[in-house]
This record gives sequence, C-alpha cells and structure tokens, in this order.
Amino acid sequence: MNLLDKTETPPEITDFFARATAEVGKVIIGKDEIIKEFLLAIIADGHILIEDIPGVGKTTLAMALAKVLSLSFKRISFTPDVMPSDITGFNVFNRETSKLEFREGPVFTNILLADELNRGMGRSQSALLEAMEERKVTIDGITRELPDPFFVIASQNPPWAVGTAPIPESQLDRFSIRLSVGYPSLEAEESILKAKHKKSEIPEINAVISPEDFTKLRQTAEEVFVDEKIFTYIAELAAAARSRESLSLGISPRASLHLLSLAKVLAMSYGRMFVLPSDIRYFFSACMAHRLVLTPLARAAGDTPESLARVILAEVTPPKL
Repeated sequence: MNLLDKTETPPEITDFFARATAEVGKVIIGKDEIIKEFLLAIIADGHILIEDIPGVGKTTLAMALAKVLSLSFKRISFTPDVMPSDITGFNVFNRETSKLEFREGPVFTNILLADELNRGMGRSQSALLEAMEERKVTIDGITRELPDPFFVIASQNPPWAVGTAPIPESQLDRFSIRLSVGYPSLEAEESILKAKHKKSEIPEINAVISPEDFTKLRQTAEEVFVDEKIFTYIAELAAAARSRESLSLGISPRASLHLLSLAKVLAMSYGRMFVLPSDIRYFFSACMAHRLVLTPLARAAGDTPESLARVILAEVTPPKL
C-alpha cells in the first residue's frame, strides 16, 4: 500500500502541538523537545517516569501540562510514612448516618504526580499498580473507576540518592516512557536568574484544548495507519531485546504496545497519518531502556540499558516502505 495515499494530519492538530509546547515553555525554559515528548506520551495514553535530580522543574512541568490540557492535577510525595490509603482513599464511619463514607485519595484525578516514587515503601508504591494498569482502585472490596483520562507522572531520584529503594520491575513496566528534564542550558539558566532577580510575575499558563477535543485528539491517534512491515520491525526489535546473554530480563509485550502508541502520536505531530521506521527508532530507547535488566557481569563490563538499546537499534535493519 502506498503511504502517500494516506491522509495528512489535520492542521489544527499540528498547531496544537506548537501552541501547547509554547505555553509550557513559558515556565520550563529551553526544553521544547522534552515538553513535546511529555505531550506525546500523554496523548499516547502512557504513564511517564522522570529520573532526575531535585530542583529542575519536574513539578512545575507536570502542573503546566495539566493546565494546558484542561486536566485536573494532584500531587503526592512518597515519603517513607505514606500509606496506601493516603493514595487511593479510605472509608470513615459517619456517626450521624451510622454508615461508612468513602474519602477519595489523590489518585482520583486526571494527572497524578507521584513525587520521588522510589522514596516510598513497597506497599505504597504497589498501591498504584491497579490504578496504572486498569484505571481503577479497589478499597475494602469495592472497585471504583478513576477519572478518564488518568495518567501518572512519577519522579524518581537517582539510585545513588539517600533514602531511595529500587522500583520493582513490574511497576517500571507500567511506565510507557522514561524521560529526564536535565539541567538548563547556559542561556536558559541566565533567563531564570534574571526573572528571579527582577521578581517577575510567574507567566500565566493558558489551556489550549478542551477536555472534549483532547479526547478526540487521542481517538485520532488511534486512526494513524501502520504498515505490516512496521509491526514486523517492532517484533524484531522486541525479540532482539530479549535474547541477549547480557540480559537477565528483557522487554514485555506491553512495552511493544507502548512503543507503537508513541510512534503513532509522533507521526501525527509531524503531520503524517502513517508511521515510519524513524518514529519507532525515535522512542525506542526512552520506551525500552528502563525495562531492560542487565546481568551482573554485563554491568561490571560497563554496559548500560541505554547502550544496549543503541546496539539493538544498530543491529536490527529498519524496513523500507
């Protein structure tokens, strides 16, 4: 099938990405590419893991994204004393009615910022498992649906940071993508310092899309055409990321599905309603690296999940469409 016969993305969609990036860029200076990747992951219905040092604007970015997309936002800090009920909610006894009443936890929102997730206890981290996979929570035997859409943006301190513990592989696999905001450039940091010195007002972030149009945007992404060769290419990459001796754990089929969803939204942002191999390659490392678990021997040899992802991309030949 000739890809040129496929329709182009409606102009209002490509315009949305430009306007949304510009709005968030008012408070996250010099990070347009990262902002766009966050937008792409959310539209692809994926949860985001941020691995970064404190103070680079992770919370500000998450709040700005929620406002731009007209979505509700809540935050919870995963300190060691946080209990599962602090996340999902709990039942309280009402003496006047002699009945139990449910009090919603912060998970009942559109975008939940799970701040410093790897500082929380295992049972607190596990409280998000059902929410992230099934978009619902079960409290005292009663299952409650979460708002639609529902996304988790979790920040993770570097593994060498004090008071952290590794996030279980089963939970890492639920994150569609791992991103890093990183340090600002020299010019961006100068702008931040000057704004603070002059006590400039925080720029107002404006919504650029309604909840209804956001739902339509996600539905449009599902209509992006995927050639049979693309399916084969993703399957070959997945097979290569499972069969290496340097791996003790490869990627799951869930990872392949996430990669496909990300590629479809990326194609749409470029004005195309069809996926190219370059769309797959763009997100491969960010989507796969946090799922790859190396053997102790491979780690001792200096290998990293990111370097292995680059090797896999180099070894698997992309198809010609």
